[in-house]
This record gives sequence, C-alpha cells and structure tokens, in this order.
Amino acid sequence: MAESPRIQPVEEKTNNSANASNVVTATDLKIRSEPSEKKIQDDLDKKDMTEPSQVVALENAVPPRDQSGDDRDEYLVTWEDEATDPGNPKNWAMARRARALFGMSLFVFISLFAVSLVAPTLPAISSQMHIEQPAVRGMVLSIFLLGFALGPLIASPLSETYGRVRVIQSWNLLYTIFNAACGASQSKEVIIVLRFISGMFASATLGIGGGTISDLFRSKERGKGIAIYSWCSIAGPLFGVILGGFIAKYTTWRWAFFSTSILSGCIQLIGLYLLEETYPPLLLRRRKWVIIQETGNPRYYTHYDHLDHITVRVLSQNLIRPFKLLATQPIVQVMALYNAFLYGNTYIFYADFVTLWTDRYHESVQIAGLNYVSIAISSCLATVIYTVTIDRIYRAMSNRNGGKGRPEFRIPVMAPGTFLLGAGLFWYGWSAEAVTHWIMPNIGCALFVAGATVCTSSVNAYIVDTYGEYSASAIAAISILRCLAGFTFPLFAPYMYIRLGYGWAATVLGLIALGIGIPAVALLWKFGLYLRQRSPYSSAEKEPRGR
Repeated sequence: MAESPRIQPVEEKTNNSANASNVVTATDLKIRSEPSEKKIQDDLDKKDMTEPSQVVALENAVPPRDQSGDDRDEYLVTWEDEATDPGNPKNWAMARRARALFGMSLFVFISLFAVSLVAPTLPAISSQMHIEQPAVRGMVLSIFLLGFALGPLIASPLSETYGRVRVIQSWNLLYTIFNAACGASQSKEVIIVLRFISGMFASATLGIGGGTISDLFRSKERGKGIAIYSWCSIAGPLFGVILGGFIAKYTTWRWAFFSTSILSGCIQLIGLYLLEETYPPLLLRRRKWVIIQETGNPRYYTHYDHLDHITVRVLSQNLIRPFKLLATQPIVQVMALYNAFLYGNTYIFYADFVTLWTDRYHESVQIAGLNYVSIAISSCLATVIYTVTIDRIYRAMSNRNGGKGRPEFRIPVMAPGTFLLGAGLFWYGWSAEAVTHWIMPNIGCALFVAGATVCTSSVNAYIVDTYGEYSASAIAAISILRCLAGFTFPLFAPYMYIRLGYGWAATVLGLIALGIGIPAVALLWKFGLYLRQRSPYSSAEKEPRGR
C-alpha cells in the first residue's frame, strides 16, 4: 500500500449496515488535520456561530481527530485537560478565584448602593424641586431600576463578546459620572433622566456577576459564590438607606449622590487589581494568539474565532439573545415572574419603611433608618445558613443520583424560603397596622428578607447551572421583569397602604407570594429536567429522557 502512488479512500462504517459508507479522501484528511485560516473564516461567515445549536460548548468540546481516533488536532487551541489546565478559571487557586469573586461583588454592592441611598432624602428633594405628587416622588427613587432593567440586555451580551472586565470597568466609570451629575441637578426632570441613565450603566454587574460565577466555579462548589453575589445585591440597598438617613440629617441631599460616586470611584481603582478576566472563550483566544506569535504559524484556531471578527450581525444576535430566552424558555419565564415579585416587594420595604416609622411611630428620619439594621442582620444570617447548607444538599442529592448533579437540586431550599416570604409579610402588615412594639414589624420584615435572600440565591444558582455559558444573558432576561417590578411596585405601594391599610395590603402581597412561589417550586422540581432537555440553550448535563 505504501508503494502505491494513489491513496485509496478510507471507508467509515456506521452502526446501521443499511446506510452507505462515508468516504474520506486524502485531501479531506489533510484539511481536517491542518485547517487553513481562510477556510475557518469562510466557514464562520457561512454559519451563525452565536446560536447554541451551532457553538461547541467549551466544557463539552471534543477536539477533532484523524481517522484512527487517536491523535488530537494539533492546531485546535483548547484546554489541555479541563480538570487540570491551570488556564481554566475553574482550576485557579481558591485564593485567586476568591479575589476575582470579591472584586465582582464590590461592583455589585456599589451599583445597588445608589438605589436606596436617596430614599431618606426624598422629602428634601421634593421640597427643593417642588414635587407634590407621591408617584413622581417615588419615581426619583425607582427610575434607577428602570435603567437597571434595560442595561443588562446590552451589557451581558457584550460581556459574552468582549469579556467581563472591559464591560464592567467601562460601564461603572460612566455610572460614576452620571450619578455625580444627579447631585448637580437643578430640576426634577433632569434628576429623573440622569437617574435613569446612571441606573442603566450601574446594571452591568447584574448579569455579568452570574456569568463570572459560572466561569469560576463548578456546580458542586458554586453555591457559596452565588450566596455572596446574591447577598451583595441585597446588602447594597440596605446599607445605602441606612447611610442615607444620616446624610439627610447632617448634610444636603446632593451628598447622597456625591458620596456614592466617590465610593464608586474608589472601587473602580480597586477593581484594577482585583478584577481578572474569567470568560473562557476570550482566554482561549488570547492563548491562541500567544501561540501564533511564538510559533509564527497562523493555523492555530479555537472554536470561538468568530469573536475575533465582531460584525453587526454577531452583535445584534448576541443582543437579542436575552429576549429570545425570555420569550422561548419556560424556565426563564417562571424564574423571572417569581424573582420579579420578590424584587418588587423588597423595594416596597426600601421605599416605605421610613414612612412607617416616621408617620406611625413618630421617629426621626435617622432613627427610622436604623430599623433597616434588622433587614441587614436577617440577610446576613440567611446568607450564612444558605452558604453552609446549599452545597452540602447539592452534593448529597448528587450522590443519591449516581454522582450526577442536576440544577433541580438547588430547588428544595426554595420551599421554606417561600413560606418565610408569606409569613413575614403577614407578620409585618398586621403588627404595623396595630402599631405594636417596634420590634414586631422588624421581625416580620426580617422573616421576609430571609426568605427573599434564600429564594434569590436559589434562583441565581439554578439559572447559572442550567445555562452555563449563556447564564449572563439568562440573568439579564430575568432582570427585565425583576427591575420593572422594582420600578413599579414603589409607585403604587403608598396608594395601596392608604386604601387597604398595612394589614390587608400585606395580606394580599403574602397570598400572592405563596400563590406564585409554591407552584414555581413544584413546577421546576417536577418538570425542570424535561424543560432542559428541550432547550437548545441549556448547558447542564442532560440525563436520558424517560429516566
């Protein structure tokens, strides 16, 4: 055979003997082993590599092989071994991963710090800018969240194109500038517009944070990272409103914005040291270019080379992905509805809590702000308990499932969390209605926030486990309804409390919480696997159907 001047075709038989054999020519084998740069680009131009059905998932990527199946394509740049390659963020030392997570969490904290910091200063803003309608006054606070709803729809897909760090740093810088401009506003129209713009730029971490956790941690160790990320999203507004009470008493309302921008600028500088790129496709592309520069051979390639040639088409398809997820994925729809109600109720507390204490309990603004400490303590305790238990529960259920983890193993802790939501609302509403001892409404509020912390963390963990590489876009899709609820709920809450009173208003909200939460938990536990198996976006391991 070696002496023959011709290379005979090699037949590859399929399992079905009735099918004709596939013929691989010598030319085909040469192209497979040595793909030219031109051919790769031509293929990418013909295909939409941005859709999940056509992109080879990084963690499941199988390198091309020759006809013997033994030799790896020497020009494909990927992880040498997913479990041990030091370039894979999941294999970084724990200290390095913790540093990256801490840096991301700081940006999450400061982005939400500004949401509620202005709440105690609303009376001063309303007085100086002649705002008389309660809805307009509430809009100064909540318009920030409308920007929060829209921002991730742009920022999250951009992070899946250009990487996490570039988007976070650039958007936070713009947020810092526009937030400071709010402090210099001279009219209600200007401050509302600037609050919207600053909210949009502050929102980058909302989706990117979940994507970063997906980059850094495997499923069995992801719970702790999700808990820290979720706690920062709750703690930011809490500490903001506490500080806002003292700003309202000892200085002018403008320093509510100036102080936030100063703190954001400090975090921007700290982020230069703490933040590190974690998006695997970008890291592999960087590795490819290093190899090309060292060897002078342009044939090296990755499965993500389409991102080296950003086009309007690629960007537009990335930008519409969150809308596709929200429109076509039942998992995203259920989680978005559930999380929206949690978020909306939480911001009712942020907007109305001070009013309860000043109007009914006759406390000063700064003392009334101290009641938020109960919420802060509750969220901290809930985060600690969740952090300690969630990964243990996940590993235990995985062991009972033959060592295979499933996103649904994040669901069980949502059941007690949902009951805490309802119980907390009932307790808070009727104790406030009866003007009982000040500790009673605080207990009710603490129960609600504990439930919200557990459920929010579980939602984020489930989404990250399910959508993996697309988790940033999935969380951005959820943020649409979540932030719209955070924007609208504080607008109608004052009228609801006036019309129904604290007791019945909280009862209605509590019943809705149970009515949404219990079916959502049952639906995902029962049908989560079924829905994931039919989702082209799901990156979680899918068990055989009918198992």
